[in-house]
Amino acid sequence: QVQLVESGGGLVQPGGSLRLSCTGSRDDFNLHIVLWYRQPPGQEREFIGHITRSGYTYIPLAEEGRFVISRDSAKLVSYLQINNLKPEDTAVYYCNQQGIWGQGTQVTVSS
Repeated sequence: QVQLVESGGGLVQPGGSLRLSCTGSRDDFNLHIVLWYRQPPGQEREFIGHITRSGYTYIPLAEEGRFVISRDSAKLVSYLQINNLKPEDTAVYYCNQQGIWGQGTQVTVSS
């Protein structure tokens, strides 16, 4: 089964941007939808959006375009770009594919 590794998190000031990565371990990573979630401290994990095999994205948390999901099939990677970061974006961010979760990457937004 595929393994997923998230990266790119860190400490960012409000208003900044981050691009998180979700890297798959096998070529079939490109054949399946990739879902992105986040879990703020003390809260439930919440769905951010997804990108299909063909690149169609669905992001209910669009929030005026702050979240952008993409993928690079050649690199077996999906990206989650978050712009204009706010303190409430502080969370562990996860990707998921076929029920498999990565380990998550921590994003902390603070001045």
